[in-house]
Amino acid sequence: MVDQRFIEVNGVRVAYHDEGKGPVLVMLHGSGPGATGWSNYSRNMPELARHFRVICPDLPGFGASDVKPVTGAIPGFWAETIVALLDALGIAKAHFVGNSMGGMITLKIALEYPERIARMVLMGPGGGFPVTAQWPSPGIVNLVTFYEGEGPTLEKVRFFIEQAVFDRSVITPELLAERLEAALDPRIAAQPPMRPGPAGPPEELWRDPRLARLPHDVLILWGREDRILPLDTGFTFMKQIPRARLLVMPQCGHWVQWEHAQEFNEQVALFLQAATHDKGDA
Repeated sequence: MVDQRFIEVNGVRVAYHDEGKGPVLVMLHGSGPGATGWSNYSRNMPELARHFRVICPDLPGFGASDVKPVTGAIPGFWAETIVALLDALGIAKAHFVGNSMGGMITLKIALEYPERIARMVLMGPGGGFPVTAQWPSPGIVNLVTFYEGEGPTLEKVRFFIEQAVFDRSVITPELLAERLEAALDPRIAAQPPMRPGPAGPPEELWRDPRLARLPHDVLILWGREDRILPLDTGFTFMKQIPRARLLVMPQCGHWVQWEHAQEFNEQVALFLQAATHDKGDA
């Protein structure tokens, strides 16, 4: 694992990785049990840091960062925190990659602070609604109720990860143990980041009319066999965002960046490096 740094923004201590040189690329992880920046992007950060300055935080409520306040709206609190992180690091504009909840946060930043994002890559982003598939999916139910009842268990972690990947043979005892250990952190277990609080349920960003006015080039990546956020969830985003394109990965679940790491790294680098030839992109 690459070294972590720490910084306080808006009264919240945020752990983050800062690797490489070049145009800034912010990578935001998802909200699965035990998720961290490194656990989501360990197969991508070293490669992409050859081309970009990669900033990869643990979102508050995950990993080594402070917990997320009960009153923090989803995804608004996280969006404000990431913008404050960019301010603290002196970064005016950056490319973004967001997986699942990280994609939802990226979209929220684009809607509220469009000038802070150059290009964005969204991998199975939250905030949408499937056209025909079952909703909420069993994976989402597991995620929202993970800390209820008997609390985190190895069986719950195994179920979520089985929903997240196409090829279940890649699930190792080490992966399960690592995720469970992170999910059992007493700070996080006492205040789970995805538990609905006074701020209400997560925003339904697909209903926001501003999506149709986003000026950004957007690459949407989706696993064809995604059982957490089904593929048809992406159709509404693709239709609404004017400059969005959708790339569907076969034999792939919710973790595109993990199951198809090499192709993911190549496609992301190609898409973001093309920005240097586009007027207005940073």
